[in-house]
Amino acid sequence: MTAAAETKDLKPRDDGHRHLEVLKPAPSKRKTAARWSVILLSLAAIGLQVAAFFQSWWWIKLYAPQYPKGLKIVISLTGVSGDAREVDILNHYIGMASLTKAATLERQWAAYGVGLLAVLVVALMLLAGRKLGRLLAMAGFAFPAAFIADSFYWMYRFGHNLNPEAPIHLPPFTPQLFGNGKIGQFMTFASPSTGFWMAVAAFALLAVAAIVRARVCASCAKAGDCGAVCKDAFVGPKAGLAT
Repeated sequence: MTAAAETKDLKPRDDGHRHLEVLKPAPSKRKTAARWSVILLSLAAIGLQVAAFFQSWWWIKLYAPQYPKGLKIVISLTGVSGDAREVDILNHYIGMASLTKAATLERQWAAYGVGLLAVLVVALMLLAGRKLGRLLAMAGFAFPAAFIADSFYWMYRFGHNLNPEAPIHLPPFTPQLFGNGKIGQFMTFASPSTGFWMAVAAFALLAVAAIVRARVCASCAKAGDCGAVCKDAFVGPKAGLAT
């Protein structure tokens, strides 16, 4: 019998002999620590995503001779601030809709989206089986990716649905979402802000958590029988133990 195994005395059986039951060794402290590191990384990612909700996610600055200091638009998950009112007045002359009308539904549901993401991360972290563990990273990627896609959609929609009766006529355009651009006589510069980078950091943490989780699951005693759901809740009392 190896030193790693444990034994347990049993009562004599019908054959009159005392038998020893060989118990499977418990998971090593290293594997247990790896499991809990996945939990900590995932919780840290959730904390970053929640904190990002209260930060600005993007900003766009417009420069023109009459505005030497520029006009800055700050975009968050709940609305647009900064010099948005002044920019709306200027946009009126080229027939662009007010910035306050952009992504109204998204703003109303943003807080629910963050809450849903947190619940999804916890569920995947604890309950996803070996086959679904990679979705942990995808959950973190979805939020910043959806923000960029939605922002580009509204930029395109506003720049391609100009009022034909506006005093100034411009050809359809899409405002630049990254770096330098130009709208009429205005030069623009757009860049991600604090909230977006926090969301990216949350995705990075979840990507690391998913990698560690995959390695833990690959070495689990039940890896061959693991399906879509982890029956031991990943860090449950029987996690990693052979049946």
